[in-house]
Amino acid sequence: MSVEQYQRTVNRLEKEIADLEKKKADKDKSIAILQSKIISLKRSINKHTSPNSLAKKNRQIASYESDKAKKSKESADLEKKIAEKRRRLSEANLKLQKEQQNEQKKQEKITQQLKLSYENRIDDLQQQLVQSVIAPQQSNSDLADEEYDVFVSHAWEDKEDFVDELVVELRKQELKVWYDTNKLRWGDSMREKIDKGLAKSRYGIVVLSPNYIAEHKYWTKAELNGLFQMENINGKTILPIWHNLTKKQVTEYSPIIADRKALTTASMTAEEIAIELKNLFALGNMEES
Repeated sequence: MSVEQYQRTVNRLEKEIADLEKKKADKDKSIAILQSKIISLKRSINKHTSPNSLAKKNRQIASYESDKAKKSKESADLEKKIAEKRRRLSEANLKLQKEQQNEQKKQEKITQQLKLSYENRIDDLQQQLVQSVIAPQQSNSDLADEEYDVFVSHAWEDKEDFVDELVVELRKQELKVWYDTNKLRWGDSMREKIDKGLAKSRYGIVVLSPNYIAEHKYWTKAELNGLFQMENINGKTILPIWHNLTKKQVTEYSPIIADRKALTTASMTAEEIAIELKNLFALGNMEES
């Protein structure tokens, strides 16, 4: 039987026990009333009671006693039924708990398998991503000459409300921006696009948003892990921007990226963020000189 079937059995037995207990309570109440009447009649008999009245009261007492005995037997039968139902309920609860434990183990096994499959997929993507960066470095020396100041990694759903404006402001600051202006289509590989842009860029902006970290977008986490790998290899710097996200959301998604200093659209405009990046470049150029 399934958990649902055992639960229905438990619910049915609990209802039947409640109904039987109500019936027994009604019987016991009737017995108490009869006993009270019997006591009252017996107390009313004394030495002044006439023979006719005495005979009538004795007949009434006998009738009450008979009715009381009948109801007492019915109450006892109900008590036996209640005890039997409770025994069956106890067994049903044990079976329900056992089946719930079995179901939980099955779910945990399925979850573990999905987690392992997901982790293996991320590892595969990371390896592919690292290899795709290392190979061009070994074969093309001209990649050392960076063609872009910054590339922008983002979810295409955020283009209209923020990313497009950010790119415009970056270009106003005379920064060379690598930016995919086309929305991703079903089947497109964001990994390949980021590989190409990052390989030619000095900095990488990652616009973290609810769309970027959405649970169904497994590739975004794999891509972000890949960015960290490339950062270790190439010495590039990832610049996170929080867009419509809280500290808690970012931490739950990636404690590593949450620990990194970030700018947020909650307190800065696209223009202010672009100026901040321009200042970063100016400071970097001063340190290099």
